[in-house]
Amino acid sequence: MNKKIAKLLLQINAIKLEPEKLFTWASGKKSPIYCDNRLTLSYPKVRSCIQDGLIDIFKNNYKKTEVIAGVATGGIPHGAILANNLDLPFIYLRETAKKHGRKNRIEGEVKPNSNVLVIEDLVSTGKSSLNAIEPLLEIGCNVTGILSVFTYNFPEALNKIKEKEINFKSLCTYEELIETAIEENFISKSELSFLEKWNKDFKI
Repeated sequence: MNKKIAKLLLQINAIKLEPEKLFTWASGKKSPIYCDNRLTLSYPKVRSCIQDGLIDIFKNNYKKTEVIAGVATGGIPHGAILANNLDLPFIYLRETAKKHGRKNRIEGEVKPNSNVLVIEDLVSTGKSSLNAIEPLLEIGCNVTGILSVFTYNFPEALNKIKEKEINFKSLCTYEELIETAIEENFISKSELSFLEKWNKDFKI
């Protein structure tokens, strides 16, 4: 399933690999990979395949979950569709509180002590994911885990999530992606070596 997802993400250009022409992230860091999983929403078959994968991971790891939470903005559609498929309540989490109205960071209804699974479209440095769960912890919710469509699997980021004792799973990882990319001729062997080293050496 994981490599099937990786192939689909590459085919629709939701993930682009450019080892010789680096992308610049919003943080200013240079990267040979760019991920925009919002594109998956425009492809019903890809969207369905992602949902099948998320449901499988859910059933094997997060059965105690009572509420699904999507992280704004990329995690909202995947989380909402998953919640609908599982017949569970859905909420979404803002990066920062609204500056008007009720000034919420949590949109939707969730009660203290609820078991909440957080959905991300992408986990890179882990900072946004850990920031997103703060309001849940503040009201006494139990975060059953963080589940993403894709992760760069940066060791430093994984350690930060592990330190918080969060059960993190991803439908597709960076390692699976580049393995698929070489198998499907999206990249050359020399580019593979560069991509492996970049991921290993990346500092968040």
